[in-house]
Amino acid sequence: MRHFLTLLDLKSFEGTQILERAFELKNMQKEGKSHRTLEGKTLAMIFDKASTRTRVSFETGMYQLGGHALFLDSKSTQLGRGEPIEDSARVISSMVDAVMIRTFDQSMVEKFAQYSSVPVINALTDLTHPCQILADVMTYKQHNDSIQGKTVAWVGDGNNMAHSWINGATVFGYNLNLACPEGYLPDASILQHARDMGASIEVTQDVLAATAGVDLVTTDVWASMGQEEEQAEREQAFADYMVNDTVMRIAKPTALFMHCLPAHRGEEVAASVIDGRQSVVWDEAENRLHAQKALLEFLLIQ
Repeated sequence: MRHFLTLLDLKSFEGTQILERAFELKNMQKEGKSHRTLEGKTLAMIFDKASTRTRVSFETGMYQLGGHALFLDSKSTQLGRGEPIEDSARVISSMVDAVMIRTFDQSMVEKFAQYSSVPVINALTDLTHPCQILADVMTYKQHNDSIQGKTVAWVGDGNNMAHSWINGATVFGYNLNLACPEGYLPDASILQHARDMGASIEVTQDVLAATAGVDLVTTDVWASMGQEEEQAEREQAFADYMVNDTVMRIAKPTALFMHCLPAHRGEEVAASVIDGRQSVVWDEAENRLHAQKALLEFLLIQ
């Protein structure tokens, strides 16, 4: 049994295989071909954090694969009434074939997986967002070629997305430049582990230095869910970290722009960029569906 708690749970060849299958599944859907490979399987979806793309992609994905998804939130289950995580994990996993969790604390997902008898998928925590990177790497390949050996620039907070781009550098073999303001740097242990694994990663406070000549520029909101009270402080700290036309001009002419969404035009990204010719954010959002379907197959079909 395998869990997917961070990208580091995948070997490089497994990541490649999952994305190859994701393209197959995407083409099958577009052509109207049946791909009900998880007939009779059930996915429990536990949400402590609300979401649009995560719920729609996993629920639709299970349906298209012939299975069923159950939406559970902490307000309407015993998880929100103080039941120990290990007890909930034992009970829920005894009734379903896989569990997807979107929550705040990474340790909650790890503890749930420890006591689960079925695969557990991290659909987002404050530390990592591995499913998004699967979709992002898939999207890059859709518009170019393999991301291996290319250079990605991350602009903004050293948050869960930054951490997942760092982890992804070891799995998918791209170079990574991170432009983060002082005080908002990525977790040092995650960064060091990636470097120890041979990943080429540079960290700077200079946005233009990080994005010059790169193949992909990506960012996220300045204040994530749960950080709303920090909005004013973060607006000041990130004032020079908008991905605008100047940033995209110094990247390669063929560079793509990505954003995990939702986006705040005029804050972390200019409207002219996210709505411009280099933006692939809508393909990126759709590819959550296909990449996660392939991930579900990978975990459930042995």
